[in-house]
Amino acid sequence: MKAVVFDNSGTLIKRYRAIKDLRNGVICDNVNSIDIVDHDKNRALVVLQTDPSKCINKARPDQTISHFLKKNDVKFDVSYSDSDIGKNEILNAIKNDKSCMRDVQDTYCTVVEKHYNVHICSGSGFIVNIKSGKIEFTITAGGKIFKEVPYVINELKNRGIKIFIASGDRKISLEQLAEFINIPKKNVYDTANSRRKKEIVSELKKKYKVMMVGNSSNDVLALEEADVGVLTLQQGEIPPEKVHGTADYVIKNIKDVLKIDF
Repeated sequence: MKAVVFDNSGTLIKRYRAIKDLRNGVICDNVNSIDIVDHDKNRALVVLQTDPSKCINKARPDQTISHFLKKNDVKFDVSYSDSDIGKNEILNAIKNDKSCMRDVQDTYCTVVEKHYNVHICSGSGFIVNIKSGKIEFTITAGGKIFKEVPYVINELKNRGIKIFIASGDRKISLEQLAEFINIPKKNVYDTANSRRKKEIVSELKKKYKVMMVGNSSNDVLALEEADVGVLTLQQGEIPPEKVHGTADYVIKNIKDVLKIDF
């Protein structure tokens, strides 16, 4: 039996991401949040498990992010970091940080202005420096499913191959994606960091021969663990060399997965 595990952002969807550098107030759309975290081992990418179009965008702009999380009991997870960081560590780190919800809302508005779908395969969050206790960047991401994806998923299913998604993105958006491409929600692993993705692949290998398909540094451990690791470049970004070094195949379009015999 065979299974394919897909990353989501940049792999199944064409991602648009707005990142606000809180040190200078500049919003960029040409940088990768994973690369930003990799630049400093003390950083962690935090994903908020709430709909940015509702809870986040309607929050009082001048309240601190820390206050917003605690007052509204907003669930969140660490999507990517150099080491294991717990939720309490995040809350303790940012308790005196003055970054406000307006900083998150600014990134949401930027994504909306680009007409990307921020209701499916999307979410907001921030990058915090655990050592300094500062939120350094706020983020909102949205995307559109690559047009080839429905065909690829259907063809893999016709071949008797099981489909799974393991992604650092938030739970609800991934469940919406699963419904759209017609795979069971139980086959979706949300807010999975690098180590969790590796664990998922390892568990699946007990039953399946596993192909992992990803596009960034947070997929490296899973690519190494899989029977076959595939790096996709369809997002159009240049991944770090360490990602290239762990992939058995490099493809430019998700449909090229169908050409790989494993």
